[in-house]
Amino acid sequence: MKHIFLLVLTLSCFVCSSQIMGEDEVYLKGDLIQPKFNGGGLESFRDYIYRRIDKTKIKQAGKVVFTFDIIDTGEIKNIRIAEFKDMEFAMEVIRVLKQAPKWQVASRGGKSVTMNLRFPVEFVFR
Repeated sequence: MKHIFLLVLTLSCFVCSSQIMGEDEVYLKGDLIQPKFNGGGLESFRDYIYRRIDKTKIKQAGKVVFTFDIIDTGEIKNIRIAEFKDMEFAMEVIRVLKQAPKWQVASRGGKSVTMNLRFPVEFVFR
């Protein structure tokens, strides 16, 4: 039985929030500049994940929601799987995230800030 894999990243559920430790957040001025991935935005990140996921690791259709921080050096840290059905696929997502290149960091008022991203991945077999 041959399965054709379809991977869709749902950007509508994407949540991005700035986290700055301490009381400095109240005093920062200026607009938030979003982080960039490989010169692009979330579309570039979605493409990166799609190209690198080992589709043989997916055993059942469903959704995996993961969160992670982009720290002030551009590295991905604190990877967490918030929702999953298939543990092997969740571990594959973590593997791909750990190998991801650095992001161009977010900034507010000229200061680099850590961003927390929440990103869902939905998949079905057809």
